[in-house]
Amino acid sequence: MSLHPTLQPYADAWTHSIEAISELVQPLPEADWNRRTPCPGWSVRDIVSHVIGLDCEMLGDPRPIHTLPRDLFHVTTDHQRYMEMQVDVRRHHTAPEMTAELEYTIIRRNRQLRNESRDPGTKVRGPLGTELTLEEAMRRHAFDVWAHEQDLRTALGSPGNLDSPGAHVARDVLLEELPRVVAEKAQAPRSSAVVVDVHGPVEFLRTVRTDIQGRGTLETAPALGPAVTLTLDWETYVRLACGRVTPEAVQDRVKTEGDAELAAAILSNFRVTP
Repeated sequence: MSLHPTLQPYADAWTHSIEAISELVQPLPEADWNRRTPCPGWSVRDIVSHVIGLDCEMLGDPRPIHTLPRDLFHVTTDHQRYMEMQVDVRRHHTAPEMTAELEYTIIRRNRQLRNESRDPGTKVRGPLGTELTLEEAMRRHAFDVWAHEQDLRTALGSPGNLDSPGAHVARDVLLEELPRVVAEKAQAPRSSAVVVDVHGPVEFLRTVRTDIQGRGTLETAPALGPAVTLTLDWETYVRLACGRVTPEAVQDRVKTEGDAELAAAILSNFRVTP
């Protein structure tokens, strides 16, 4: 195996999630491909198209030349337009076409990963012409594919894998964004602490401290007398952070203590995905 040890966890997480997606959609009748998912504006077919498109880009395939229709109301930003291209180009594909392309893409990506000898710091192409390291690209990709596996599970009524390798990658990716949510977006008071206590298949307790300059940092030590404590389950944390639900829709699953105004500001800014 030539894959760098730093990259192996992300390859393993991707493999676990993509195989789960393949198993979920392989037996679906045509009608189920049109089921709505929690991902705004996307059906089961759209999610699978997106995942195929992401992997084709990891393979270095050219992007499709395609004009988006004007009536896609869920597409409002450049990032969304970029992502929608791989989705819309497959909107009329049949179930057998979708599963065949998914399987072929998985085979090609597995071959690529078996032969991957590049350094984790190698610069690769990212969305919208951005550049990022191979490590960051694989990490983001593992998170993305796991999050979309969860979208499909919700749509198809087949829960599972909330503690899979992809879930642990997702935890780290989402936690990295938490200081920005609390300190920058929710404008937590300077020299304050906010505790987030998550239970369920993936458990953690983290403190976000906002310093005198208004910068947030993440700590594992619990804070004494925090301004706010949020207690919620892992699935709800993911769905809020990925913009799949509104705070109002899950208020019975989130317990807040302390400054009610700050707690509301944190929850209304909880989404960190584009």
